[in-house]
Formats: sequence, C-alpha cells, structure tokens
Amino acid sequence: MSDALPLYLGVVIGLSLLILVVVFRSILVPVIATLGFVLSYFAALGGVVAIYQWGWLSGVFGVHHPGPILNFLPTILVGILFGLAMDYMLFLGSGMREAYAHGAPARLAVAQGFRAGRSVVTAAAIIMISVFGGFIFAEDAMIRSIGFALAFGVLVDAFVVRMFVIPALMHLLGDAAWWLPRWLDRILPNVDVEGSALERRHPHVDPSVAAADRTQEVRSA
Repeated sequence: MSDALPLYLGVVIGLSLLILVVVFRSILVPVIATLGFVLSYFAALGGVVAIYQWGWLSGVFGVHHPGPILNFLPTILVGILFGLAMDYMLFLGSGMREAYAHGAPARLAVAQGFRAGRSVVTAAAIIMISVFGGFIFAEDAMIRSIGFALAFGVLVDAFVVRMFVIPALMHLLGDAAWWLPRWLDRILPNVDVEGSALERRHPHVDPSVAAADRTQEVRSA
C-alpha cells in the first residue's frame, strides 16, 4: 500500500491539473486548486494520526486504545476527498472564470464568483460533514477513523482552502491567475464552460427593443 500510494496520488493530481487547465484555461488556478487538495489531504491524515494513533482528545472521540491507523485509509481518502474538493472548486472557480470572461476585472471576478458559489459549497460541505461525521461514534474503530478523516478533510477543504485560501491567493494574483501561454491555448480544446462564445455569436438584445421590433413587424403585416 505504501508503494502504490505515491503513484496513485500522482495520477490523481496529474489528471486534476489536466482537467482544470482545460476547464479554466489557466495555469496558476489549477496549480493552486490542486495544491489546496494536497493541503486538505495532509490535514485530514494529520488529524487522524493525532486522535486515533497518538490519542489526542481521545476522551472526546471515544478512543480507548490508540494505535496504528488503517493501511488503506490514505488510499480511500484520496479518491473521495479529491472528488469532493474538485466539485467545490468548480462551484466557485467556474463563477469566477465566467465573470472574468465576460469582462469583469480579475479581482472583482473573484468576489462575484465567490458570492455566486459560496451558498452551494456551504450547503454541500455541511451535508457531507454530517454524513461522514455520523460514523465517528460507530462501534467499529475502523469505521470511526474513516468517518473522521472524511469529515475533517471536507471541513478543511471547503471552509479553509476553497472559501478562504484560494480566493485570497487569486485576489493577490489578479490577472496573472488567468494567464495561459499562447502555444498551450492553441492546442487545448475550448470547452467554453462560461458560454462566452455563445454570447459573441448571439449578442444580448434589450427586451424592450425586441418587443418594439415585433410590434412594428405586426403592424407592417
């Protein structure tokens, strides 16, 4: 398990970078997002080791006999926590990218995207923390450690990494956060998740103007 974990983590992080570069068309945003996941992952592992292996707060969590953690817990944690972390990043980052692609200044786009996605991320994180937290006081010690690792990992990732650290870093970076080399921009597929290409093909028409045009057409007929 120890030999396989670095390769597994490398594949997950590599695919994450590739997908986020295509979606956000940026270099720094995917790097920040992926490093944030690594931070959440290590925080979750550290919390599990501190409580279930070293015995910190053992009375609170009902750990009567601290000992080694499960050997497959780090592998399980990578897959589940990675999926949730990328969901939260897409909820927030897609709003920021959409605002920036539609002409908002970089720092204002961060604020607009954060306001648009924070309620969704908050609700989703609370739900998952509640679900995983329900296993913390199970009878089986193995289930307890898994539930705590997932609940604590989601807590750190959603409320510390995604909603605090990453928006702060993107605000500091400004326009540099959305920089993409021209040669990479040419070879990457343009998935256009923010709909800017559609907006360019069909520019916005004032509804009052459109209604007046339709009225004029009826009168002419």
